[in-house]
Amino acid sequence: MSRFLMFFRGLTAALVMVLAVSGTAAIAVAVSTDAAQAQSTVIQRIDVQGNRRVESAAIISYLTISVGERYDAFKVDQSFKALFASGLFSDVKITLQRTTLVVAVVENPIINRVAFEGNRKLTDKTLENEVQSRPRVALTSTRVQSDVQRILVLYRRSGRFNATVEPKIIDLGQNRVDLVFEISEGGKTGVSRINFIGNRAFSDRALRKIVSTGETGLLSFLRSNDVYDPDRLAHDTELLRRHYLRSGYADFRVVSAVADLDQQSNAFFITITVDEGERYKFGAIEIESNVRALDPNLLRGAVHTYEGNTYNLELIDRTLEDLTLEVSKLGYAFAQIVPRGDRDASGKLVSITYVIDEGPRVYIERIDVRGNTRTQDRVIRREFDLVEGDPYNRVLIERAKRRLNGLDFFKEVKIRNEPGSARDRVIVVIDVEEEATGSFAAGVGYSTSDGILGDVSITERNLLGRGQFIRLALSGSSKRTDIDFSFTEPYFMDRRLAAGIDLFSRELDLSDESAFKSTRQGGGVRFGFQITPELSVNTRYVFTAERTTQGATTTATSAAVLAELGTDYISQVGYTVRYDTIDNKKDPRNGIYASFSQDVAGLGGTVNFIRTTAEARVYHEIVADIVALLRVEGGHIAGFGSKDVRISDAFFKGGETIRGFARGGIGPRDAAVMNQLGGKVYAVASAELQFPIPFVPDELGFRGAVFADAGTVFDTDTKGKLFDTNGDGIIDAGPITVLDSRAIRSSVGASLLWNSPFGPLRVDYAYVLSKQFFDAEESFRFGAGTRF
Repeated sequence: MSRFLMFFRGLTAALVMVLAVSGTAAIAVAVSTDAAQAQSTVIQRIDVQGNRRVESAAIISYLTISVGERYDAFKVDQSFKALFASGLFSDVKITLQRTTLVVAVVENPIINRVAFEGNRKLTDKTLENEVQSRPRVALTSTRVQSDVQRILVLYRRSGRFNATVEPKIIDLGQNRVDLVFEISEGGKTGVSRINFIGNRAFSDRALRKIVSTGETGLLSFLRSNDVYDPDRLAHDTELLRRHYLRSGYADFRVVSAVADLDQQSNAFFITITVDEGERYKFGAIEIESNVRALDPNLLRGAVHTYEGNTYNLELIDRTLEDLTLEVSKLGYAFAQIVPRGDRDASGKLVSITYVIDEGPRVYIERIDVRGNTRTQDRVIRREFDLVEGDPYNRVLIERAKRRLNGLDFFKEVKIRNEPGSARDRVIVVIDVEEEATGSFAAGVGYSTSDGILGDVSITERNLLGRGQFIRLALSGSSKRTDIDFSFTEPYFMDRRLAAGIDLFSRELDLSDESAFKSTRQGGGVRFGFQITPELSVNTRYVFTAERTTQGATTTATSAAVLAELGTDYISQVGYTVRYDTIDNKKDPRNGIYASFSQDVAGLGGTVNFIRTTAEARVYHEIVADIVALLRVEGGHIAGFGSKDVRISDAFFKGGETIRGFARGGIGPRDAAVMNQLGGKVYAVASAELQFPIPFVPDELGFRGAVFADAGTVFDTDTKGKLFDTNGDGIIDAGPITVLDSRAIRSSVGASLLWNSPFGPLRVDYAYVLSKQFFDAEESFRFGAGTRF
């Protein structure tokens, strides 16, 4: 019996297995048959379902399969992806029902409004310009998440790394929604500290002044550079590299620049590791020509690197540019110049050989300018020494890039090459990102001589995208009022010649010093050009109508002053030659500034004079962050023909040039009434040592200084002269007794300097060492200017 049961059970199991296999085979055959039938089915119709806003024809246009074609699973899959990629639908289904291809869609809702809540530091307009979601556009989750990331990037660039953004969708019915970005801005994530590792030649304090990123401090609410920005940090590494390479450190490199975020304190700690290497000087300087018939000796004048001078990469770049231009002028348009440096580690010398080779014959087919929505193409193109059809030259391209960056019209300038229509053709592409060039400024300040100061100005550096400069400024105090208008065309007649016009109205009250007031109104034209990057020449013509009136004074007025009351017309021409190698205009450490000016009045008008002035300043960083300044200046003015030098044209010197004395405090005076008469000659010399103040944080911007000043003002045409004080042609006064001396006045003192966010402020205390009994002293002097 048991054997029978075992046999029955085995037979049953075998039957079950056979049935199972048969069933699976039947299903497989059925599926295979259905797929085969689908593949062989010719689509007779396409039926679109679920669409309410998007036209059926528009949906069908996304399909890669059409009526009359056999069903193709691959094409159906491609159609499915294309419909989703359109961003119009949240769900798509494609099925075959007999000979009809059914496309069922669920449309994305339409955005009625995009709004931002919780944003205070960034305006709605700023955020709207950044997000891609727009009203009357379909809402897609991908685009919304992309917008969230874009908003977060904006906040991180503004220094708020704790910001969060949550998108909210408000259903309005009828397949419409409002999209609201709820923003929690968080606190400002500042840069707590910038540390340098590996620096020996320059202190951390000195290097922090070179980089553009600042540390968070007491005045951070007035600054925007004390937040971490990866682009700014990359720019800072380049600033450090250029600083070291122009200071003699030919092997310098930035090993790393790391920004660590401390989440607990919500602050960044930036660590920049540098490898300075040794400081080099230039060794032998040679020019080697591999171009037949090109004599290197003809190019010596274009070399700016000299044996024995400190190694400076900027001088090498300038030499390459000038050599390239000189070689081109000699007829070798395709020549390429490459500097070859040979280091002498033991002698710390870098010998430079400028090698001239015949380069490949590649022409510029086209120059494309992109990204300039406001600045005209010609403003960008004129900075190039190359045009379409010229031989391609990398050195001149780099020179043009530096010029474009120097315009201060663009946040970023990129120049790249694309292949041209032939192997010897290249397309130069200039990509620019424009920035705002207009500004409105208001200022307030105080100075010892003028009292409370105020000014308002409107400036546009790129007028109508033409690269022109225009400025209207109004400034005033209890002593003076100035209104100035200026316009400059930097490329007059399409040449590197700056031309401009100036209009002005100026009132000066010298009642306390010389018992008169002066009102000057007029205008002029000027022209200027660069001879070298350091040397420039400016010429000018100015016409002025000046009205002199008696000032409000409690003392008597000098007969010399009374005789000059009335109106004069001044027609003058002049020029100024400037030489400037200052490394930093806001905080100079090294370099020379020198100027020489002459003006001649008498081309018409009622005033004749020849005025000459000169000034020279030398800055030198003795040790890290301790700067020595030497300054000398002087001037001479003389009348010609029958004209004497008027008091209002003479030199008034004092506290602004020789500290310890009042404005116009030294120089000739009328002995009877002590009115200042001004001098025809002046000379001043000054020495100053600027240094950081111990225990005062760098970010506060305070520095100290000690100084010594010496100078003199003397000579006047009022000596021994008779005066017509009423202007009636009758001599009724004089000669007056004039107090005048060529003696040197001198002083020493100390200063507190503050490079504040509002502008430079300075307090001087001076002790007079030598003077004349009729000089006016002023121990304390305070000057300030603010911008906001």
